[in-house]
Amino acid sequence: MRSRRVRWESGLAVSPPEDRRFSRASRRVGRSPRMPEQLRSALEVLRQAAKPARHRTGMDITWLTDRIAVGGGIWTADNMAKVAQAGVTHIIDMQIEFDDTALGEELGIVVLWNPTDDDFEVKPATLFRRGVEFAQTALDNPEAKLFIHCAAGVHRAPMMALALLASMGWELGDARELIETRRPVVDFDEAYVRSVEEFLDEDRSGDRAR
Repeated sequence: MRSRRVRWESGLAVSPPEDRRFSRASRRVGRSPRMPEQLRSALEVLRQAAKPARHRTGMDITWLTDRIAVGGGIWTADNMAKVAQAGVTHIIDMQIEFDDTALGEELGIVVLWNPTDDDFEVKPATLFRRGVEFAQTALDNPEAKLFIHCAAGVHRAPMMALALLASMGWELGDARELIETRRPVVDFDEAYVRSVEEFLDEDRSGDRAR
């Protein structure tokens, strides 16, 4: 994961530490009287993201608006139940590693599996169009809530959220600032941002042609 300066917002839900491999580091962080609380919190989020996702407990969900959230992988039926308890009705799963569809069906949650390799390469417009069309159809229902996630909620899910918000009328810079402010661990890779820009340009060209 590429490094970037991070800020902390209390709305970022993080699972409690469980992995002994990280216990020494977390104790050092916790004891340091000189470390700012913002940095300590940010390091805890990054430490959590490094844990094997299949063994996490709890759910990592950050609400960008009252109906759109981004976060990390779900992986288990118990975590999917927590997602349902949060009011989520629709999911865009950006992981290439795991398809949530079967887990969602058990709870009546509609899942779009939009598998994406986190390879820092430019992504095709079709990838974003698939997600945006799914999201727009879902959000036509005023009771629907959408969760966009990947494995750690750092690259792929924020990329998709950026495309969605911009498609909904947000200025790209404002949408990016919102995502980074609400979820400080986000790292917008240049190729991913360029991919979103190219998707938006293509969509606008299509609208003019029609």
